Amino acid sequence: MPKIQKMSYTEFKDVYSKVPKLSIEVIILKENKILLTRRAIPPGLGQWHTPGGTVLKNEKLNQTVQRVAKEELGLSVNVEKFLGIIEYNTYINKYEQGISLVFLVTPKNKKEIFLDGQSDKYDYFGEVPKNTIRKQRDFCVDVLKMKMSKKNIK
Repeated sequence: MPKIQKMSYTEFKDVYSKVPKLSIEVIILKENKILLTRRAIPPGLGQWHTPGGTVLKNEKLNQTVQRVAKEELGLSVNVEKFLGIIEYNTYINKYEQGISLVFLVTPKNKKEIFLDGQSDKYDYFGEVPKNTIRKQRDFCVDVLKMKMSKKNIK
């Protein structure tokens, strides 16, 4: 199997200034509340967001979900369901356009969340804060509505 590869920051900025970036987001629900973390770095400094990250070269989506949950939250997770897509235009970062695949996950154990420095705080919200990255806020509001109506999320 080919080795999973990260780019240097310079390569990353160069590539994603020219083509859309593919990322994943992880959603964790607990007692009808959604987990959000607060960004400690740009873009979105000080805003709440869903943990997520870029799909790396040679990485399968499930591997990306696992890596992101481990890196950003310190958690091993089970992937429960694909929830949908968030399309980002250049409103957060003028150099990037992105497509993010959103997955519902559950922690494999009751381990405490450990943030990696990209975020400085986490909390569970029954109502999504206004100070949440706009596209993620809209998506999370819809997820909570679906959860409350029990339509599409178990």
